[in-house]
Amino acid sequence: MFPFKDDNPTEHFPFVTISLIAVNAVIFLLQITHSSEAGKIAFSYGAIPHFLLTFDTVQPIHPVLTVVTSMFMHGGLLHLVTNMLYLWIFGNNIEDKLGFSRFILFYLLCGFAAAYGHAITNHVSMVPMIGASGAVSGILGAYLLLFPHARVHTLIFLGFFVQVVRLPAAFVIGFWIVIQFINGMLSKGSAGQGGIAWFAHIGGFIFGLLIIKFFLKTRKRRF
Repeated sequence: MFPFKDDNPTEHFPFVTISLIAVNAVIFLLQITHSSEAGKIAFSYGAIPHFLLTFDTVQPIHPVLTVVTSMFMHGGLLHLVTNMLYLWIFGNNIEDKLGFSRFILFYLLCGFAAAYGHAITNHVSMVPMIGASGAVSGILGAYLLLFPHARVHTLIFLGFFVQVVRLPAAFVIGFWIVIQFINGMLSKGSAGQGGIAWFAHIGGFIFGLLIIKFFLKTRKRRF
């Protein structure tokens, strides 16, 4: 199941969402140009669970700052495209609800919640975490709460056949988070071995789901 757009129009142009996509794309291009040093760059600016919890680091910047830098780095083109597609589908509506400044803050906080959700469940890991997945997961949590009945155009793969269906956001996002929990549980035996940070997705999602109402309640004007 692969979502590619929603039927949920916005009132305002999504400047922040587009800017985030652009910045991620530019940084990925910079990563490609320094591909020979990919491992060194990831270790220097990725979010490393052990350092996030102990602050005992050899990285060139403070571990807390690596949470921010890691959110704009990706491990490959598919990693980037998938994250940015989900950000585009669901992020513009959340930005529309929150306004520019609050959306940026919400996005970053979801990224922090995701990073520490991963770190707490993999506290001895020295494997750097990179990618916008955690922050985007927070967007999904917010979207689920605010727009559960919005229709999402989704590709369904049935063997060699592909069908496009319009499904409720609650179903699409609900299916997604169930997969994250299942894979998160299955991955516990291989903590520290790299791969997908499932608990970053879960942490970001839960945080976004819980905190979005706070942002809405305190919103007085769009700025």
